Amino acid sequence: MKKSMILAAVALMGCVGLAQADEVDLRHYKIAREYIKKEKVTVTVTVEQAFKQDAILVVGEGVPKKGTTGGQKRLTALRAAEVAAQRALAELLKGVSITGQTTVRDAELESDVIKSSVNAFIKGFQPVVKDWNAEEETALVILKVGVNGPRSFGAMMYEKILTEPKIKQQIEQPAYVPPAELPAPPPVAKPYDGLIIDATAYSFRPALINRIFNPKGEVLYDPAKISQKVLVEQGCGEYTNSVDKARAALRKRGVTNPLVVAASGTVSPSDLQVNNEVALQIFSANQSNGFMADARVAFVLK
Repeated sequence: MKKSMILAAVALMGCVGLAQADEVDLRHYKIAREYIKKEKVTVTVTVEQAFKQDAILVVGEGVPKKGTTGGQKRLTALRAAEVAAQRALAELLKGVSITGQTTVRDAELESDVIKSSVNAFIKGFQPVVKDWNAEEETALVILKVGVNGPRSFGAMMYEKILTEPKIKQQIEQPAYVPPAELPAPPPVAKPYDGLIIDATAYSFRPALINRIFNPKGEVLYDPAKISQKVLVEQGCGEYTNSVDKARAALRKRGVTNPLVVAASGTVSPSDLQVNNEVALQIFSANQSNGFMADARVAFVLK
């Protein structure tokens, strides 16, 4: 039987039945197929894909508990599928980068508060699709979690990481100070009202807090300094694979004339670096418009 390229959750034996460890063939689930088509979403395979889509979509498949009959078959299979989807979601969320080298999994080791919050978030999230195939006697559950916005994973994490002392200490970095010896950039006819930074030449991954540094290690763009309300609603930036798509994404944030620059390297897998001239250009443009305070920033990835 041909399988679709969609990841199912890990196997789970227990009182609720068996959660399948195979790939899920959506041909058996009409409700699930219709939902994915209507919402124009795809099942999440990588963390980077989640940031680009601004949503995490995971599936879990289950079969009935042995010995059950009638309606209990459907109920136990759906419960198994939901647990499988939760396992898949947990694995994806624990791989989300917070900043620099720190992932959610690392943060959980640092903080019991973050660990308990992540676990409660996963278990409390309700499925958007529950599908039962009576002929095959299998069930499918889809969980959809927003990366940003109300009730999103980002909203919960920003609240925790920006108040957790150990995480805050990791985030704190000296702010950029323009060097006196560098001349100010020439004036532009129309002030820049956003920033697009091209990171396609480097291995760079999205994070809850993506920063931009100069060669001295001073931070130009620090989402940890942005209001929590802005971060919750929008995240720290848009993520696309082309400058044109980045322009289109920023237009949704009210940007009409973004400054487009190229990264000169990475400080960490989730932090970019620009050269001194570009750093001064970004700083000066932001001084005129203040676009960083509203997270009007887009990152172009490979």
